[in-house]
Amino acid sequence: MTTYETMSFHLETERLILRPWAEYDAAEFCALLSERGKGTPTVEHIRSSIAELLAATERTGIALLPIQRRDEEDFIGYCGLIIGRSTLEEPEIAYELFQRAHGRGYATEAAAAVLDAAAATGRRRLWSTVGVWNTPSLRVLEKLGFEQDHFSTEENGEVVWLTRSLP
Repeated sequence: MTTYETMSFHLETERLILRPWAEYDAAEFCALLSERGKGTPTVEHIRSSIAELLAATERTGIALLPIQRRDEEDFIGYCGLIIGRSTLEEPEIAYELFQRAHGRGYATEAAAAVLDAAAATGRRRLWSTVGVWNTPSLRVLEKLGFEQDHFSTEENGEVVWLTRSLP
């Protein structure tokens, strides 16, 4: 098994800061997840999830990071690397933003920073899995150079598997 460098857990772009999770992110994280339309998790449940994310980061050296806008200093979502449906050697890039933040290029900007951070770890390839219905997310991945690899059918419907080689 190849040894990889630890991913940078603090990334900055022109408009965004991606940083480690903090307990104070719990309420906003709850609000973000409630936009999925499947109910609102409790703040206590989310605090537990944040603790699990931090433990996974410690264990794996990769991270899913909160995104905040640089000027407004507000939480608008998350972006980072996860094992998800893939592996630690070829992790998935994942992101989700508040609907109010859609259409402004934030997902592309944050994901591009994560791609650079992933490449700096020595990884050679990333995956992403997206519901076929999620056209905006598929556009983001296309802009970032991801290409369709295959499809699978899961309990929530058809999923596109995309991949991107890293320099």
